[in-house]
Amino acid sequence: METKLKTSDILEKEFKTGLRGYNQEEVDIFLDDIIQDYEAYEKKISQLQSEINQLKEELAEAPKKVAPAPPQVGATNFDILKRLSHLEKHVFGSKLYE
Repeated sequence: METKLKTSDILEKEFKTGLRGYNQEEVDIFLDDIIQDYEAYEKKISQLQSEINQLKEELAEAPKKVAPAPPQVGATNFDILKRLSHLEKHVFGSKLYE
């Protein structure tokens, strides 16, 4: 974000005085620049706050998106052994178990 003014510009700004005080046009132009800067800052702050809120929502949803745990290894191995035993009985018949 690029701004027209820096803090030092504001602090060091000198207005020329006329017969009735400061030159009104010069003060108005300077204040317009300040207003533009503040508007830019407000817009950026608003954007950042929206981004923060979005990230907080995503963070709150993150635990819900965690992948489910893989099936228990013991139960899977037991199923495989059971199937293997059944296959052996079918292929070799009851000779293995006599």
